[in-house]
Amino acid sequence: MFFKKRKVLTGAMAAALAVGLAACGSDGASTEGDNGASGGETYDWRFVVEETEGQVQYEYAQEFAELLNEKTDGQVNIDVYDFGSLGSEVDQVEGVQQGMFEMGIISPGFTGGLVAEGQVFSLQFLFPDDQEVTQEILNTSEALNTHLVELYEAQNLKPLAFMSEGAMQWTGNRELRTPEDFNGFKMRTQESPLMLETYGAYGAQPSPLSWSELYVSLDRGVVDGQENPIFFIEDASFHEVQDHMTISNHNTYVAMVTINPGIYNDLPEDIRTALDETVEEMRDRGFEIQDQLNEELLDSIVNDTDNPTEVIELTEEERAEFRELQLPIRDFFRDEIIGDEGREMFDLLLEEIAEHE
Repeated sequence: MFFKKRKVLTGAMAAALAVGLAACGSDGASTEGDNGASGGETYDWRFVVEETEGQVQYEYAQEFAELLNEKTDGQVNIDVYDFGSLGSEVDQVEGVQQGMFEMGIISPGFTGGLVAEGQVFSLQFLFPDDQEVTQEILNTSEALNTHLVELYEAQNLKPLAFMSEGAMQWTGNRELRTPEDFNGFKMRTQESPLMLETYGAYGAQPSPLSWSELYVSLDRGVVDGQENPIFFIEDASFHEVQDHMTISNHNTYVAMVTINPGIYNDLPEDIRTALDETVEEMRDRGFEIQDQLNEELLDSIVNDTDNPTEVIELTEEERAEFRELQLPIRDFFRDEIIGDEGREMFDLLLEEIAEHE
């Protein structure tokens, strides 16, 4: 059962809440009560996500919180804060870095200026079309789970898992079927230098924008279109202000489940073990949540007679035109965006992807 999004706190309320929470201590731990393990400590954590109720990250985080609470016999209590409750996407990244928030689900696209190598997930047509195969790569890749994780840890972020939120699709105020259709098209992107280059290859005009501003910007023509998984397009009602949706499957939306590394390393062994077990057990569940939502909400878009949207599914020949234009972007990423350490990570990832394909 999924729930529709709720209203977020006002800026003043969020600020007041953040101050109050921060006063509890950066590690979120207290010594009230006696639960036997870990010296009777209890842990009150904040888990920030970039989405709202009914969307993948929020539902994942809620189930994660319940499972970890159960595994620790109530020692770890997690409150999940949806997007906007405690700031913007950038605020959430900084909050986890600084230990203000213990955990967060973060899109690497919003960390491109922090860890350039994280922009690898912005490369279109890189991962397999089969989302199950892609999730398997995200789960097992040494390039990602060792090398990329180390690069993030150096910036005081510890990725615990990489999760697919489904294939990315385009929406627009006009039909998007060929690269020529993007000529002069104002495409909303995340704050990622590589994404600017990516859509520039199609002749588009990339426009970095927080998703909190996106609905109004689409409605008013500030931007012409955007990309997201189907569940997000429907739940955020973008299809109400866009006439066309292209099933392009040009990329996979990848998010990172993260924790502040200092907090993680300071945990007693039994709590850290329970956390690691929860991460592993939630891998399959996260995939199930996105798969269910993306399938159900595609039907909702197709059957919405009040807001009719033309749904275009690209043929493999049409997708090949876009793929061809993206191959040089990989070279740009490798040669211009990342350094020697990042190139080793990227080359290994390409080998791992090839093995799965």
